[in-house]
Amino acid sequence: MDARAIDHVNLRIPEDGVETAVAFYGDALGFDIENRDLFEAGDKPFISVRLTPVSIVHLQPTAKFHPPDETAFDHVAIEFDHTIDEIRASLDAAGVEVDRQLDPLGATGVAPAVYVTDPFGYTLELKALPTESTE
Repeated sequence: MDARAIDHVNLRIPEDGVETAVAFYGDALGFDIENRDLFEAGDKPFISVRLTPVSIVHLQPTAKFHPPDETAFDHVAIEFDHTIDEIRASLDAAGVEVDRQLDPLGATGVAPAVYVTDPFGYTLELKALPTESTE
């Protein structure tokens, strides 16, 4: 089989976490929030965060939410079409604290990334464009 991409990821959030999720993912990080009207009408059990034209994160509120721990979850990595300085500036402007910065290896190679924690305890790796080689 030849996979093309990850279509979506489902993450559980606290039952009362929708407004917090919209503020973080929509307002602070600038992602589009989809399906909120369907969620509020009871037609979908989640809201969706549109990462790219072909990938989303479903955030499903539940009374049984437990924050992720080190044994069950590490992080979701999201690649951006920006430099690490542009990503950091955007996060600073939104008041989002950077946990750490590394140069991790990912699906598209080594590139600088910053790590942030969302309001529910999920870690996001925000990966920049690969840096140009000076060779």
